[in-house]
Amino acid sequence: MKRTAVYAGSFDPLTNGHLDIIRRAAKMFDSLTVAVIVNVSKQPFLSLDERVDIIKNVTADIENVNVDCFSGLLADYVNKNGFSAVIRGLRATSDFENEIQMAQMNARLYTEGTETVFLMTDPRYSFISSSMIKEVAVLGGSVSGLIDDYTSKIIKQKLCREDAK
Repeated sequence: MKRTAVYAGSFDPLTNGHLDIIRRAAKMFDSLTVAVIVNVSKQPFLSLDERVDIIKNVTADIENVNVDCFSGLLADYVNKNGFSAVIRGLRATSDFENEIQMAQMNARLYTEGTETVFLMTDPRYSFISSSMIKEVAVLGGSVSGLIDDYTSKIIKQKLCREDAK
């Protein structure tokens, strides 16, 4: 039986912490789908197309990684695609409190016995959040070492376009 997993998030933007989780999860499963969540109640910094492009670009060297997007409930997406596992990254104990509640609710909604797999973030990336990256970048600070070069380039281009308006 093929072991398939999904790692879902807004990835706005993708951080080195996310990329670390992707690389590690890809080694554990036959197929890993990185699924960008479309949250209509939030105004993202990067467009859906930009986020998908970034993930495809920075994971191009990982053969078993696919990129997709969805809106609505994660459980509905998981059930529709028959994933055997949902990957969740944890930075700190505060993440665990929120994630365990979500995992327990989703477990009630999954139809095929899908498991939630928690992966601890590499300590080098435990303080990084997408929100922090956006704030530092918008205010002109350096995000070097916190995001990959391609993501940095896309963010700089976006900020230049916004400054030109």
